[in-house]
Amino acid sequence: MEIEARAEQFRRDFQTIRREIGKVIVGLDDVVEGVLIALLSGGHVLLEGVPGLGKTMLVRALAASLDLKFQRVQFTPDLMPADILGTNLIEEDEQGHKSFKFQPGPVFTQILLADEINRATPKTQSALLEAMQEQSVTVAGTTRSLESPYFVLATQNPIEMEGTYPLPEAQLDRFFFKLLVGYPSLEQLQEIMERTTQATAPQAEPVAGAATVLEMRQLAREIVVAPHVQQYAMRLVLATHASSPHAAEAVNQYVRYGSSPRGGQALILAGKVRALLEGRFNVSFEDIRAAAKPALRHRLILNFEGEAENVAPDAIIDDVLDGVPVETSSRTAHEQVR
Repeated sequence: MEIEARAEQFRRDFQTIRREIGKVIVGLDDVVEGVLIALLSGGHVLLEGVPGLGKTMLVRALAASLDLKFQRVQFTPDLMPADILGTNLIEEDEQGHKSFKFQPGPVFTQILLADEINRATPKTQSALLEAMQEQSVTVAGTTRSLESPYFVLATQNPIEMEGTYPLPEAQLDRFFFKLLVGYPSLEQLQEIMERTTQATAPQAEPVAGAATVLEMRQLAREIVVAPHVQQYAMRLVLATHASSPHAAEAVNQYVRYGSSPRGGQALILAGKVRALLEGRFNVSFEDIRAAAKPALRHRLILNFEGEAENVAPDAIIDDVLDGVPVETSSRTAHEQVR
């Protein structure tokens, strides 16, 4: 199939999945789009918002529309890593011989909902690190692969709420995007009431499958990124570090550590998906800028002053976007293209 036809099919499949989720979820258009972009980029998503805004329902609708295996884990302070990963159990046969049998945990699925992940201890939160990065799980020295596509969506309440634990920096960095779930408008709230107080609530039906997701991921990887656009993304990442000459004033004042290289990967991959959705076969500067906040906001570690003044990471990223020029000098750009 020619790439133009594949790209057109990509856009149709994306919109079909999005419409199916829209049967269940009211509003949250930017959040739904961000979730799908992360899924098609091969990343994972952290959803943050106060309880009752439909975060869990969104994940369920996504799993139903894609006809993928789905598991949900409710994170609580007493949850242990083995409750997520699984454990070896002693099994006895009819002859009395005993052996170990692995009992897989809920992580062995395709879409995993880690509900209220910041209510569990950091030890339990970290149990997902290998699954998210390597798509495998190691228990008792044995490594087992997870089925593709594998997608973790974690929800968390705002960190200021009681009974929550901040996610370790290494855990946060494994999330491709951090998406903020806002409160619905009056019109959206009315629509939510109409849908959820009827005799039957709308349900999402399968409109795509694992093969479709994997094919869409492959096409996104084939999109071209010009050298000067890629360098712009890297300069944005470097501008989040106080030690960098590209750093914005707000970064020097409020940021202790900036984004890791994974932030740059998120900018590029999200830009590729967005380019396809816009009908283009190359990533633009605007594609990179559009991905900056969800890709970088959770990768900024504030210093004491930033924490004390409750500085929003999004405000710092705005300063970074304003301070980093889209292109370097024309000579440098010419050398990059050449």
